[in-house]
Amino acid sequence: MDAGNQTVVSELVLLGLTNCKQLKMPLFALFSLVYLLTVLGNFGMAVIIWISPQLHSSMYFFFFNLSLVDACFSTTISPRMLLNFFLETAKISVIECAFQMYFAVSFGSTECFLLAFMAYDRYIAICSPLYYSVIMTKHHCLLLMAISYICGFLHSIIHTAATFVHSLCRTDIHHFFCDIQPLLKLSCQETFTNEILLVIFSGSITLLCLLGTVISYLWILNAIFKMYYSGVRYKTFSTCSSHLVSVFLFFGSVLFMYLRPNSSYKDQDLSASVFYSLVIPMLNPIIYSLRNRDVRLVLRRALSVNIPINLGPH
Repeated sequence: MDAGNQTVVSELVLLGLTNCKQLKMPLFALFSLVYLLTVLGNFGMAVIIWISPQLHSSMYFFFFNLSLVDACFSTTISPRMLLNFFLETAKISVIECAFQMYFAVSFGSTECFLLAFMAYDRYIAICSPLYYSVIMTKHHCLLLMAISYICGFLHSIIHTAATFVHSLCRTDIHHFFCDIQPLLKLSCQETFTNEILLVIFSGSITLLCLLGTVISYLWILNAIFKMYYSGVRYKTFSTCSSHLVSVFLFFGSVLFMYLRPNSSYKDQDLSASVFYSLVIPMLNPIIYSLRNRDVRLVLRRALSVNIPINLGPH
């Protein structure tokens, strides 16, 4: 397009999950429930860890932050998506779209680092238990957490700036939130540079975090197999199983979504986006609470209320 004939786009349209009016209310009800469970589950997990002295360890410090990140990640996406079910045309300003993309990528990137550092924490606890309290100090945990948030939010600045520097020739986003791949399809210019940035930055972060997690668990498995008693092996591995499930779900969906050429992006990939952005944040607190003995014990104590029975004066 000739530069003089281009129109500055100030509003975009989120086409959402479906155009079928009959499906909008059932989907609204379904994802309202998903969002409610996500917020209650993650903030509930964070509160339980905060108020329970027996959960004040480095492992639960990472669980606490993972719960907050999942709740914020879902809140960045879900409320706007739920509102759009009621709108005839789900318009969103370019500025609002940029902010939504920035925070979605920020929290998603932060979760990558968190999952990797949680694997590192389990590696130290199982492979070097005598040095665990020396290595995983409060200062060290805070440093790892700061790295997660700082790198996640800086990484998002790169993609947000590189995406919105382009002139937009179309306004219809074939997605339910402002994500990198569907936004690049609106660009008037060639997006090869953006695809390179995705590979260099998003690819490097995802693969390095995944590689660090895999290496940690290879050492953990090696240590578990050397244990003499099968009961001890099972108990040790069970402390890691919930984290392994989260790693598999999160990194699998992220690799599928982002480490592909923009030209291969299809509208059918909405299901994968729903899974990693809405379903996984809901599942994480369920996975960790069901597979973690300490959390189950705290929940059981919290739910068991002893009601005194007044039998009258003696």
